[in-house]
Amino acid sequence: MFSAIADPTRRQLLDLLAAVDELPLYEMTAQFPLGRTGVAKHLAILKEAGLVEDRKVGRESRYRLNAARLREVQEWVSFYEHFWIKRLDRLQDLLEEDNR
Repeated sequence: MFSAIADPTRRQLLDLLAAVDELPLYEMTAQFPLGRTGVAKHLAILKEAGLVEDRKVGRESRYRLNAARLREVQEWVSFYEHFWIKRLDRLQDLLEEDNR
């Protein structure tokens, strides 16, 4: 999943999908300088990571965000956020002790 969200184009696709219930491929393609095939490849990677779901409506594929999968990323980032907050607080304490 982390490699899937490492790419800025894929993060933009996730942002697009977060703003709506679902979007067809052609509407997403219009938002990028890539062709339909390029956007579809990025969506396939996101789908493989479980971040995007699709469904067929006639001949059209519609995509939606599976935001629940992002919880794993949020938990990982949160751990390091707390880690660095503690380190920076300790550094601030040390600097204040030196200034006394």
